[in-house]
Amino acid sequence: MSELLALHDLGKDYDTDAGPVSVLKHLTLGINEGEFVAIMGPSGSGKSTLMNILGCLDVPTSGSYVLDGRDVGVLGDVDLARVRSEVIGFVFQGFNLLPRATLVANVALPLVYQRIGRGIRNARAATMLERVGLKDWLNSLPPRISGGQQQRVAIARALVTEPRLILADEPTGNLDTRTGREIMQLFQRINHDSGMTMVVVTHDHNVASFASRLVYLLDGRIHYDGPVDDFREEGLA
Repeated sequence: MSELLALHDLGKDYDTDAGPVSVLKHLTLGINEGEFVAIMGPSGSGKSTLMNILGCLDVPTSGSYVLDGRDVGVLGDVDLARVRSEVIGFVFQGFNLLPRATLVANVALPLVYQRIGRGIRNARAATMLERVGLKDWLNSLPPRISGGQQQRVAIARALVTEPRLILADEPTGNLDTRTGREIMQLFQRINHDSGMTMVVVTHDHNVASFASRLVYLLDGRIHYDGPVDDFREEGLA
């Protein structure tokens, strides 16, 4: 199993009126292709900053981040945008769907930016919606379906470009417990069936339990990295 992403001695600082603040400190982490990893930590631990760096929405201040063989820290804006488009699929807590566009149009949107023709992109979008259990809602509008269904649409949209990595930021945060469990089971199934690498950022240990590996941040450092079950046994949760 090859390594898809690697952080080495990574740090992230922000300038404030009170001086520089170190949010991430000396993070060294590797994630292999096909892994399902949960990232947890209390508020202020650096989860969101790490998520932004993993998603090429931000760059480290020090150290390195290599994704799919490319050093993210030396890429310009155009190349970063290309990596986000071709390598990463994003799933957010708030769904971020276009309310007046059909589900097919929402899922096909990333393919528009890749300049893929309408017929092909709509066919691929329909296939992805069927994959997440929404084949009977292709022409529905987001406000006409449930929150759980909207998150399934967001997952289909993340999958439609066939990315190497799925990044999910609190993907069950706006859902009830039962629906959230269904969404996490869907992530598990996609990971198992396709071998797609999954990284989920969450504050909820029940959500993290669906992953096979847990990375726990504390004060900008990796406090724990290992099996989810061992994390429970050590009483760190």
